[in-house]
Amino acid sequence: MSTSQDNPPVLSVGRLYSDLIITGLPRMPTLGTEVFTDGFGAHAGGGAVITAAHLAQLGHRSSLAAMLPASPFGELMRPDLTASQVDLSLCVPLPASEGPQITVAMAKGEDRSFLTRRAGGAFPKICADDIAKYRFQHIHIGEITSLIADPEILHVARSLGATVSADCGWDDDFTAEALQPFVGMLDVFLPNEAEMKVLQGSGLSDRMGAITVVKRGSAGATLLSSDKTLTAPAIKVDVKDTTGAGDAFNAGFLSRWLSGASLQTCLEAGNQRGALAVATRGGFSAVSAPVSELDIARE
Repeated sequence: MSTSQDNPPVLSVGRLYSDLIITGLPRMPTLGTEVFTDGFGAHAGGGAVITAAHLAQLGHRSSLAAMLPASPFGELMRPDLTASQVDLSLCVPLPASEGPQITVAMAKGEDRSFLTRRAGGAFPKICADDIAKYRFQHIHIGEITSLIADPEILHVARSLGATVSADCGWDDDFTAEALQPFVGMLDVFLPNEAEMKVLQGSGLSDRMGAITVVKRGSAGATLLSSDKTLTAPAIKVDVKDTTGAGDAFNAGFLSRWLSGASLQTCLEAGNQRGALAVATRGGFSAVSAPVSELDIARE
């Protein structure tokens, strides 16, 4: 999709995973048992790349800063990355010595579980010259652990006047002490409902960033700011796979937010992109699926 001068350039940063996606499970695996299904896909994954791809489809000049997977997974991911129209100039190869960075995603109905191996650094070093050269007006961070690992990008973005958002992502080791210094500096924080409960349980307020958006799946989305609470219902679709739905939501929300739309409109746009994602298998597949073939309201 061609970019528009009305859509500001965005840089997404974070880990790039090789997603091995198993769908149509009759039940989730348990220890000592085996489950069979014929639903399988292999796609580029991780919050940063999925959000970047959806932003590109929405007409933004969308760039990614990530570690590109080594062979053989690099070849496996190349079709998705090529089709995404995302600029990969700020990506660097993950050293082969680090081994693969993989997520096995298991989807059953509207729920899913992940088994992930992280490898190497979260993303390449991004300096002020990079942000200035590409004139990025917004930086999106795919998972909060990437920000904790390299918080300098937040300060660099702020020094150049760029706004910053971050998804949460799941981590059993989250603590209020680790998160609060970073989340409090975000313009938009985008956890899902399960992540939000963990954060609240660790002692964090439900209004963490300047804007906190809680993605609640089939229950829609809720926005919390210092002076208001807004909700928007989910769009009903035939759910095939929920992998990447939250990252697609991020793109829809941020695209409208960056254009100056009302917060209610931003929530609705996020839900539309999320619906587009769950109607196809794999978080990345929705980017290349013709919207006209999906029973989803136009954005």
